[in-house]
Amino acid sequence: WLLLLFAAARPQWLGEPLPLPTSGRDLLLAVDVSGSMDYPDMQWQGEELTRLELVKVLLGDFIEQRHGDRVGLILFGSKAYLQAPLTFDRHTVRVWLDEARVGIAGSNTAIGDAIGLAVKRLRERPANSRVLVLITDGASNGGEIDPLLAASLAAEEGVRIHTIGIGAVPEEGGVLSRFGFNPGLDLDEPTLRAISEQTGGEYFRATSSAELKAIGDTLDRLEPAAQQPAQARLAEALYLWPLSTALLISLLMVAASLWSAQLQRLAWRREQRR
Repeated sequence: WLLLLFAAARPQWLGEPLPLPTSGRDLLLAVDVSGSMDYPDMQWQGEELTRLELVKVLLGDFIEQRHGDRVGLILFGSKAYLQAPLTFDRHTVRVWLDEARVGIAGSNTAIGDAIGLAVKRLRERPANSRVLVLITDGASNGGEIDPLLAASLAAEEGVRIHTIGIGAVPEEGGVLSRFGFNPGLDLDEPTLRAISEQTGGEYFRATSSAELKAIGDTLDRLEPAAQQPAQARLAEALYLWPLSTALLISLLMVAASLWSAQLQRLAWRREQRR
């Protein structure tokens, strides 16, 4: 009876705490991988880096800090494509960012197409959580969608766009890079600024690694990540053990009773034969 009462209390064993993903922002990162992003005019910890290499370092750290957010990655050049869909798996998104190579999407810069793809991916997500961070070093000179038209569509869908123009201070005297243009003057700041203003975002200019890192810190304040994931402890029911034991004891008692009765009958028959 004590075992049955113990089983009726439904005892449980609590397992180790497990993190539960929380519903934060849906954050897409659109990174320019056109030819000019290979220009080595950035410095990081005393080392000369290309623009894309620096973006990988600092944007990678930014990704790792997005606890509770779904993060995705778009790469764009002449075309825009989804490199990593929205996911809680920040590490995988960072790996895909590290795998990005200059020129894999073409040599031009299709800013409008990148925004259009982001809107398509974000429109099914909850309102007030749709954010796009777009990083480029050039002007839109490719693609099918005008950047400002794409920004208008983004505003209608509630997608907030933060734009970042990357590249060192413009070179004086019209010196051309090996790509055939002045790498500092090609950036279309008015358009990037208009995109952000139209969608409720911010425009940032990064001419150095320090500025780009500061921009990442500012974005963390503008788009704070969700709180640390909640934790849950899975409960394992233990009532089956005392219940099974009680049933086993009951069966043994019944078997013992039957066996005792059988022995008594055998003994009685022997007495009768005498």
